[in-house]
Amino acid sequence: MTYLSATPRDLAVGALIGTALMCSSVHADSPQTVPRIGVLIPQMADAPLGDGLREGLRELGYIEGKTIVLESRPPGSSPEALRSIAADLARSKVRLIVVFSTPAARAALDATTLPVVFLAGDPVAAGLATRLARPGGNATGVSLLTSELTAKRLELLRLSASRARRFILLTNSANPTTLRQLEGAQEGARTLGLELMVLDARNATELDAALARIPQSGAGGVVVSAELLFLANRARIARALRETRLPAIFPATEYHDAGVFMSYGPSLKQAMRRVAVYVDKILKGAKPGDLPIEQVAKVELVIDLRVARAQSLEIPEELLLRADEVIR
Repeated sequence: MTYLSATPRDLAVGALIGTALMCSSVHADSPQTVPRIGVLIPQMADAPLGDGLREGLRELGYIEGKTIVLESRPPGSSPEALRSIAADLARSKVRLIVVFSTPAARAALDATTLPVVFLAGDPVAAGLATRLARPGGNATGVSLLTSELTAKRLELLRLSASRARRFILLTNSANPTTLRQLEGAQEGARTLGLELMVLDARNATELDAALARIPQSGAGGVVVSAELLFLANRARIARALRETRLPAIFPATEYHDAGVFMSYGPSLKQAMRRVAVYVDKILKGAKPGDLPIEQVAKVELVIDLRVARAQSLEIPEELLLRADEVIR
C-alpha cells in the first residue's frame, strides 16, 4: 500500500475549505432575526385595538413570538411622557413603532427616526404627513378623519331628542384632534339652530367632574368626541350617561361593549387590522413616505335597543331606518 504525504500548501487549503464549510453550516442552521415591533396603544393585551393588530398580522402569516415580536408600552398621559416611551422603544432595537392617536404619532416622530405606522384622525392637518397620497415623511397609516363626523353625530342625536335645544359635547382641549371635532360640532349646532355646551376633560379627574355636571346641565343629549382618554374610560362614561337617562352618541362601535345607546363611526378593531398591512409592507422594505395613507371608508350607525328601553328613550322610526345595525 502506498501512502501520499500532504504538503503544507495542501494542509492550508484544506483548513480554509473546512472553515468555509463550517461557517456555511452555522449560517444555514441559524434562524433569521425575528422582527420586533414597538407598539404604543392602550391596553395592548386585551383591548380591541390590540386584538385588531394581532388579527391583521396573523392574516398576513405572522406568528407572534415566532416570526414577529410585539414590544408594547402603555402610552403616557403627556407629550413628554409619550416622547420618553417612544425613545425607550427605539433603544430596544424595534424595527418600527405602531401608534394609536395623533399625539402618540407626533411624539414618536419627534423622539425617533424609526418608521411610524399610525391610526389617527386627520394626519395632514396634524402635520404627520404632507398629503394622503404620498405622506413624504417617516410616517404613514390609517386616517379616521373623525372631525368630519362630529356634526353628523349631533344631527343623529337630535333625532332621538327632537324637543331639546341644548346638547353637550364632551371633549379634551389638550388634544388638537378634538379641537377640530369641536369646530365641526359648533358648525353643526349653528346649522341646526342648537346650543352647544362644551365639557372639557383632559384627564381622569376632570372626566369625573365633567360627568358630574351633566345631570344639572339641562341638556337633551351628549356627543362624545373621538379621544383616547374617553375610549380608555368608556365603561365609566357609559355608566354615568345611563344614569342620567339622556341619549348619547359615541364615536366608534367598540363603545358598545360598555353598554351605550348609539354610536356613529368606524370599527377601531377593523382599522387596526389595516394598520397591520402597513407593518408588513415596511418590514418588506417599503418606505413610509411612499405608502399612501388609507382613509377609513366604512362608518356605521349602531343602536342598542336594550339600552334605549332601560333608559326609557323613544327612538323615531327615521333613526331606526338609518341604522346599519340594531342590537336587540
